[in-house]
Amino acid sequence: MNTFKTRMPLLTLALLLLAVGANAATYAIDTGHSNVSFKVRHMMVSKVAGNFNTFSGTVEFTEGAVQDWSVEAVIDMASINTNDEKRDEHLVSPDFFNVEKYPEMTFVTKGVKVDGDDYVLMGDLTLMGVTKPVELALEFNGEIDDPWGNTRAGFSAEGKIDRRDFGMSWNKTMDKGGVVVGNDVSISLEIEAIKQ
Repeated sequence: MNTFKTRMPLLTLALLLLAVGANAATYAIDTGHSNVSFKVRHMMVSKVAGNFNTFSGTVEFTEGAVQDWSVEAVIDMASINTNDEKRDEHLVSPDFFNVEKYPEMTFVTKGVKVDGDDYVLMGDLTLMGVTKPVELALEFNGEIDDPWGNTRAGFSAEGKIDRRDFGMSWNKTMDKGGVVVGNDVSISLEIEAIKQ
């Protein structure tokens, strides 16, 4: 798994029902300045990227207090956008996300692991009714007071899942070998959050 060189960490697509220390502060994800995206292999020759346009969440964070960090996020699966309307319609269908039955994806932290100078956020990802442990490599991008009196913190996170682990197995075999859709899905999160 890729890890970031960090100065400390996140979310986020943002996702907290974890006991935190008394000094931890709550930050709400600013969706207008955040991004939840993914990439997956297409026909073995390229990677298709997409985003989820609607999501929400909170981050519990105190710089330097790793044991207090946690995140909870909810993603609206119907908000998927890969810049191709027909593909998006297929992705929300029962072949993939089955949005009518499973409208949301959630992530809730279970803890933070320190790996040398790197930080790994460990949590439970629930997708299509299946919950699996996931690890995200984290980077804390800093904290600043904005011109309007808000305190903002920024985080980056990356990880990878196998879509089959969540019951998403649709595919087609090509005549000359290989498949239409890869199984590994790379996740990338850029999160800006406002202290409450």
